[in-house]
This record gives sequence, structure tokens and C-alpha cells, in this order.
Amino acid sequence: MINDLRELQFHHLEDAVAEVQSLLQTGYTQRGKWSLAQVCRHLTLVQDPGVDGYPLWLSLFAPLRPLMRRILLPRLLKGDSPQGIPTSPIFVPSGDLDDAKEAANFAASVTRYKAHPGPYAPHPGFGRLDPETLEKVYTTHAAHHLRFLEPCVEVS
Repeated sequence: MINDLRELQFHHLEDAVAEVQSLLQTGYTQRGKWSLAQVCRHLTLVQDPGVDGYPLWLSLFAPLRPLMRRILLPRLLKGDSPQGIPTSPIFVPSGDLDDAKEAANFAASVTRYKAHPGPYAPHPGFGRLDPETLEKVYTTHAAHHLRFLEPCVEVS
């Protein structure tokens, strides 16, 4: 099933917001475990700590940062997200969410993130990143999750 997923790439977080809005307009077929609402909530939950700061317990991963920056970060930046790594429970969305509401929350999160004067909080896995690299991490993360939602296409 993974090979049948569409390929997505976003250059800016606003492009991910546009894709979310498009999926709201066309409808979608869910090819993974999460709905559009769940994907949007997850992206917001992961992205907001870049502005607000991450929970202190995530700093336990700091000793792994050099290894993760050397091995995992280049893969992520190329859009090659590893499969099968469980999501930390604090970033797993519930199943009773509304697509339109969570899409609006994600758009607001992107607006807030882009307006943040900095500095951004150190990423728990990669440490402090420059704004362009951090946005690339977030855009590839958004593309990874949104590719599991296939837009409905009208047959003419």
C-alpha cells in the first residue's frame, strides 16, 4: 500500500495549508490510519512546540541528537521518512475530530509559526535548526502524512 501513495512535496508551510484546503474542497479517500482532521491536529501538535517549547521530558533524547542529525535529518529533508516508528502518545490525535475545524487550527498554527520572530525551540531530535531547515522538516513531515489522503476526483 505504501508504494501506491501519492508523492507530495511542499516548499513552504503555506503550501501544506493549501493542500489541506484542497482536500476539504474535493473530499478525500483515507489510505492510512488518520483522517484529515487527525493529520492536521498531529501537524499542529508537532509544530506548535517549535514556538512554545517542547515538554522537558523530550530533552532526554538530546544525547542522540548528533546521530539523528547525521543519519535521520538528511533522509527527512529528502522526503524519505522512515516507516514504522511509533508516534509519541502526546502527538497522537484522537479520532473524534472535525476536518474543517482542525484544518483551520493548522492554518492558524502555520500563520503563528511564520510570524514568530524567533528563535525557535530546539527540536527534540535534531537540536537547534535555522528557520529554513526547521520549515523544511515541518513541510516534509506534512507531505509525509498528507500523502495518505487521496483527493476525490470527479469523473467527467
